[in-house]
Formats: sequence, C-alpha cells, structure tokens
Amino acid sequence: MLNLENVNKNWTLFLDRDGVINVERHLDYVKKYNEFVFMPGVPDCLATLASIFSTIVIVTNQRGIGRGLMTDADLADIHERMTAEINAVGGRIDRIYYCSDNDNNSPDRKPNPGMALRAKADIPGIDLVTSIVVGNNISDMEFGRNAGMHTVHVRTTHPDIANPHPMIDLSCADLPEFTERLVNAQAH
Repeated sequence: MLNLENVNKNWTLFLDRDGVINVERHLDYVKKYNEFVFMPGVPDCLATLASIFSTIVIVTNQRGIGRGLMTDADLADIHERMTAEINAVGGRIDRIYYCSDNDNNSPDRKPNPGMALRAKADIPGIDLVTSIVVGNNISDMEFGRNAGMHTVHVRTTHPDIANPHPMIDLSCADLPEFTERLVNAQAH
C-alpha cells in the first residue's frame, strides 16, 4: 500500500507521458511538437515534484515510430522542447525512456517492466520498491506492479476504471491532484 507520508528524496517518480503530462490525442499520436499540449497545471506540478523526488523519469510507449508515423528525431524534438518548458518553470525530468516497438511482447513495451529495469540499471540510487509510477492506463499500473513499484492512476482518459482495483494503489483526477495530495501528506 502506498503511504504518501513515507515518500522522501530517496524515492523515484516514473511518469507516463500521454494523458499524464500532455493531452492524449484520441486514436492518434503526438507526432510533432505543435501537437503537444501540456495537461493543465502540469509544468508547475513538475517543479513541485522536483523538490520531493530525487529522480523523475518518463516511461512512454511510442508505437507511432514503429508504425512509421513519426521518427525518433521527431520524438527527440518533442521531448527536448517539452523538457525545456518544464525546466523554465523550475521542474525537472532526469531521463526519458520510450518503446517504439509494435510487438506487445517487447520487454520494454508496457506493461512489461523493461523501461523501469533499464532506468534502475542506468541511474544509481533507483530502488523500485521506493518508486511510484503515475499513469492513465491499466497497462501503466501493470507496468508498475511488474516492476515492483507503487501505482497511481490518473483518471484523465479512463475515469470509469472501478476502484478499488488490484493494480491501483491510489486514484487521482490528474497529476495536479496527486501533487496536492503528496504535498499535503508531506506537511504532516
């Protein structure tokens, strides 16, 4: 069970991207930066979260690359500009992992835990037991469970998922609500 009062600087935050950080394009992909729109309040949340977590990692399935709808360079441009906007308000993203594979059995494709395991191998100090993943899909929650993390579901795109749910430790409307609940728990 996730107790927000226990979260401290030693913890790691894993964030899904589409539907958590930016508006998810229904039945489409964010292929260029002009299609990228931050969810309301998210850059400021990332500034707050940067003061709480030692490491913040984005883990995102990006099958649009595997389907030929965009390139790795397109995604790099999106992430570079997104990170610059987050940094401009005092936020931070330490690393971004993505899976462009079409194969659902790819070790890096969520819900498989490959991206979390790569982050743990790449970044000293990550302990998946003291990590939280925030995502908008059950596959994000399964990814977290498969990696041994705590899970937070944001109801931005799938508000109808019943709670309690075995894959979900905490359910919030969006990243701003999660941030507010975390800050309030830290104040006690």
